[in-house]
Amino acid sequence: MPATDRALALTRIAAAAAADRLAQDIVALDVSEHLVITDVFLICSAPNDRQVRAIVDAVEEQLRERADVRPVRREGDRESRWVLLDYGDLVVHVQHNEEREFYSLQRLWKDCPPVPLSDVVSAQPSGVAVDQA
Repeated sequence: MPATDRALALTRIAAAAAADRLAQDIVALDVSEHLVITDVFLICSAPNDRQVRAIVDAVEEQLRERADVRPVRREGDRESRWVLLDYGDLVVHVQHNEEREFYSLQRLWKDCPPVPLSDVVSAQPSGVAVDQA
């Protein structure tokens, strides 16, 4: 069963918020066929801890304001190297570039179909990679 409409809507809001804070390499994967605990992973990265925190704050703020949802769980705040926001249907991974490269979540979940985001994150400045699906 593919990701729910609710999960896709939350993903679009979170991706737009991350793009607004200049998150890099924003990718969403429909993991619903492989996991029962969530439908979508949204993965993005930033070059420093401060920007990771800014992206996380923006995602939380926009999901709270536009969808009236708060994360069920938030992990990784202290170090701000890999912050995970769990919204049930959506899990947002905001990683420092080094953690993104080392853990390579996209590679681990490569069998999962991408969720198209090009219309949501198309306003990113040049030089910032975006999901092309």
